[in-house]
Amino acid sequence: MKNKLEDLKKQILDELAKAKSGELLRELEIKYLGRKGELSNILRGVKDLGAEERQEIGALANAIKTEVTAKFEEIKKETESKETATGFVDVTLPGKKIVRGHLNPISIIQAELEDLFISLGFMVADGPELESDYYNFEALNIPKSHPARDMQDTFYIDKKNAEGEYDLLLRTHTSPVQVRAMQKYGAPLKAVVPGRCFRSEATDARHEHTLYQFEGFMIDKDINFSHLKGVLELVGKKLFGEETKLRMRPKFYPFVEPGTNGEFTCLLCKGKGCRLCKNSGWLEVIGAGLIHPEVLRAGGIDPEIYSGFAFGFGLSRLAQLKYGIDDARLAMSGDLRFLQQF
Repeated sequence: MKNKLEDLKKQILDELAKAKSGELLRELEIKYLGRKGELSNILRGVKDLGAEERQEIGALANAIKTEVTAKFEEIKKETESKETATGFVDVTLPGKKIVRGHLNPISIIQAELEDLFISLGFMVADGPELESDYYNFEALNIPKSHPARDMQDTFYIDKKNAEGEYDLLLRTHTSPVQVRAMQKYGAPLKAVVPGRCFRSEATDARHEHTLYQFEGFMIDKDINFSHLKGVLELVGKKLFGEETKLRMRPKFYPFVEPGTNGEFTCLLCKGKGCRLCKNSGWLEVIGAGLIHPEVLRAGGIDPEIYSGFAFGFGLSRLAQLKYGIDDARLAMSGDLRFLQQF
């Protein structure tokens, strides 16, 4: 068997020396080193030899395989180098199409709004999605007995604090970041907060248990309702066009005083009335108001010196309106057929 191995080694090296192309080299590799190759067959037969002969022949066979494999690699590199240097490339042929990804419509609107507010000097803030009951409710003037909690059926974490209460939950809005930002940066302060929120909703074409919100607030001396109105008008024009008008009507929110609903001219009928706006000519998009003094105090800011406004709206809802999406669940589905439209 020793002579057989030596003869096979010589045969392989001789044929390798004559190999001039990568294709021929691959054929030789399969012929000799493949699973059913000649050298592999000999190696499998080593186990049938006696112990002493098996040790000697096994060592020789492995040495020959290592030498031959290294020679294959050496010649392969040389061949590939020559083929690359001499190969003809037709530069007039069309290139391979590079497939581009698609942004979710929610991400598109979020980026537009971030650009707008950064240009106005606002920072983009972020906060934890797993929030404490204090920041999600108490610090926002929503005590445990407040009926506003009933409107935000909540996903609590099954872990109690020292008082035996469930204290951790998936945040129901981005507003906790207001208080966290006040505590960290103080006043004056301008920030927007995009982010994911969670509510125990009965899902349908307009509601999802996971949603994206966009919140903004500004705190300084002598901030009043006119500043809020000016900012919201800019938002409407940015999203729906220069002809968009804003209507503000009173509404209660526990973390602002006074509170308002921001309604924009219907983007479909331009205020004439249609099915989308329920023939009113207006689309209710934004909740806003002047920040409640208790919220300012929770953030460590004196409401006797500073005032501020805050507003918030659902990015999911805006995407539905702007792009005519008839089911809110599509944006969170991960379905490429939906995303490829944007």
